[in-house]
Amino acid sequence: MFPGPRRAGGSSASLAAPTSGTLLALPAGCVSGCALLIFCSMTLTETILARASGRRHVAPGENVWVQADLLLTHDVCGPGTIGVFHREFGRDAKVWDRQKIVIIPDHYIFTADSLSNRNVDILRDFVREQGLPYFYDVIDDPQGHWKFDASRGQLKRQYGGRFAGVCHTAMPEKGHVRPGEVLFGTDSHTCMAGAFGEFATGIGNTDAGFVMGTGKLLLKVPETMRFYLEGELPRGVMAKDVILHVIGAIGFDGATYRAMQWDGPGASALSIDDRMTIANMAIEAGGKNGIFAADQKTFDFVDARCRANGTKADYQPAVAEGEQKFVYDEKFDLSKLEPTVAMHPDPGNRALAKTLGHIHLDRAYIGSCTGGKTSDFLAFAEVVKGRRVAIDTFGVPATPQVVDDLHKAQLGGQSAWSVLESAGVQMTENASCAACLGGPADTFGRVNKPGLNCISATNRNFPGRMGNKESKVFLASPYTVAASALTGRITDPREFL
Repeated sequence: MFPGPRRAGGSSASLAAPTSGTLLALPAGCVSGCALLIFCSMTLTETILARASGRRHVAPGENVWVQADLLLTHDVCGPGTIGVFHREFGRDAKVWDRQKIVIIPDHYIFTADSLSNRNVDILRDFVREQGLPYFYDVIDDPQGHWKFDASRGQLKRQYGGRFAGVCHTAMPEKGHVRPGEVLFGTDSHTCMAGAFGEFATGIGNTDAGFVMGTGKLLLKVPETMRFYLEGELPRGVMAKDVILHVIGAIGFDGATYRAMQWDGPGASALSIDDRMTIANMAIEAGGKNGIFAADQKTFDFVDARCRANGTKADYQPAVAEGEQKFVYDEKFDLSKLEPTVAMHPDPGNRALAKTLGHIHLDRAYIGSCTGGKTSDFLAFAEVVKGRRVAIDTFGVPATPQVVDDLHKAQLGGQSAWSVLESAGVQMTENASCAACLGGPADTFGRVNKPGLNCISATNRNFPGRMGNKESKVFLASPYTVAASALTGRITDPREFL
């Protein structure tokens, strides 16, 4: 069911009920003025897809035409998507809705690789031709060309005023996520936006080219798995530990083409950043999407970001009611979790950090959509403050906003940025995906040598993910990565907290 359309900054507008639904009295805590529409006890994902397909009910396994609210693309997949669009709709064709396409270059940006630089120019040319308002360019000149200046080094800012950084973190910052909506993106971690109560999923270039021209896509409705969270996170345990624990429990293919719905008092208690971390890694379990029910935390965040950026302020949150049907339904007690690591070679290869002290490390890395948020770096700084890392350690903030936050945030009279640098962390102001997915050889933090062990706050650790195919990546929370950077071996962060 959906409450009536909500507007940033206050109440919802009432919505007349279609004949297919039933109006109920407002429950406690419902947004002022909203009317509730029940769609036959569907899950959150099914409810959103029913609305987006113009149907009163959908069921898992059904194929439905889904109307997109937004299409996201970036520098790696954007040129291919544009090519498909031109091939299928014509060189002079116009996109289906200029206001509903968001383009954020973020992957292979701060590299001297000429083809990677050219990808950003291809995006800029298309944006200019189509008159698209939501392009977060690396440079300020709409007629210019992007070229990374390697002579200036990797650490100091080399971008203009509109650059947004990693797309999945930038989307919420820039006011492009809204409860109840459908977001398609040409990146598997598009599912991160499910933290805001929307259906968000990654698609390929061919599908994206079709959406770009028509605004719709044929989807099979996924089954839903429910993860009911109870209790509170204990000291030293973060949201990253939650999702690594769950993926370890079900396997890195355990949610293949399924919605991962996060419910319960434990889920409600999580911060927005925590929800983003968990939803982000639904794909690491094979999930079609991850989703949290929107609540007051969600509304407050979304309303503030929409106001700040002047983006669309109306949205219609989905609320699941009645006896939902889940293909999997398990409870997880957060209070019993411990710092967790996903060992090489996949995100489901789970072990407790306290059992892995024998594993020597060569590198530590904090960054990406999963682990590059302000809260992630503050947690890292909490552990390393007043200490020095023992191995090469790289820090890549997800967005320019995170860079600004870290320069401003104070920890014991020092900026968080200074704390990190004083601890020996190599911090770059060039917010991007960087080494999370390898990239060209000159990518900041890339693992270029065989045999190296890297512990990382990123999201994926298949062979070659961060560079050399003979290196090994161990996934962990910012706390665990920080503690391990201090000792040069995988370390339980509770030793330092």
